[in-house]
Amino acid sequence: MRPWLIRHLQVFFYSLGQLWRSPWGTLMSVAVIAISLVLPTALYLALEVVDDLSGQWHSGAEISLFLEPEVSDQAAINLAKKINQRPQVASVDYISATAALEEFRQKSGFGVALDLLDKNPLPGLLRVLPKDNQLSSIQAKAWLLEFSALPEVDQAEYDYAWVQRLQAMVQIGQRLGLIFSILLGGGVVLIIGNTIRLAIFSRRQEIEINKLIGATNGFIRRPFLYSGMQQGALGGLFALAMIYAALSLLAPAVVRLAGTYQSEFTLQIVGWIELLLLPLLGGALGWAGAWLAVGRHLREIEPG
Repeated sequence: MRPWLIRHLQVFFYSLGQLWRSPWGTLMSVAVIAISLVLPTALYLALEVVDDLSGQWHSGAEISLFLEPEVSDQAAINLAKKINQRPQVASVDYISATAALEEFRQKSGFGVALDLLDKNPLPGLLRVLPKDNQLSSIQAKAWLLEFSALPEVDQAEYDYAWVQRLQAMVQIGQRLGLIFSILLGGGVVLIIGNTIRLAIFSRRQEIEINKLIGATNGFIRRPFLYSGMQQGALGGLFALAMIYAALSLLAPAVVRLAGTYQSEFTLQIVGWIELLLLPLLGGALGWAGAWLAVGRHLREIEPG
């Protein structure tokens, strides 16, 4: 076991030395691999952000009941208590017309214009939050018809169709991202394979001599496999650094933008799982590309 481990360590560091001796070629290959890994990863992270936002909106799905202007605060509170007694309702919040106007004044910046109005144009509002946040369209329509029939209610709305459309688009994006990832992953395999093919041709005489003295294909293949794996892993590390730098630059701007909408949303920086995933994925793709290239071209090289 120990000689086997020592031999693999020797080959590992020998492959690193080979990469170090051709820094520009290695840097170009690693950069191309990094870009190929960054693109699908960035798409995946963007879809995760959109999915997270849609999930927050999804969990906050509610039915809005706009009350008639003549409904008093006490009548609205009594109606809220009555609706809240339903087993399917999680909570009912009442926002008076005065509170709605004050909230609109603070968030809209039209305070001076609102002072010119003779009366409050906003109605009282009941926000009904169902226990099942994933109301089906049939359930939502039934609730809307039922609440619209109440004499205190002027209009009932459940504006959730756009969230469902957003989630459908996220699902399409995830499938496109998967296709995109497969194509670019195949591109990484081809890049590594072409690099290893050139390395094999440049060391053709060395390979022939090794075969003359009895070296097996596995012995000759090993440094090329390590070289492909190392280039792929380095590309993954470079890709991770690029993504981390981009997120670090974007995070403060996202926080400022969310603050203008009174939201506490923050852009999450890459975690420990992603720290390991990209280099491992790059190394696996590099190993696969090297294996395919070596397996094909090594058989064509025979002494004599």
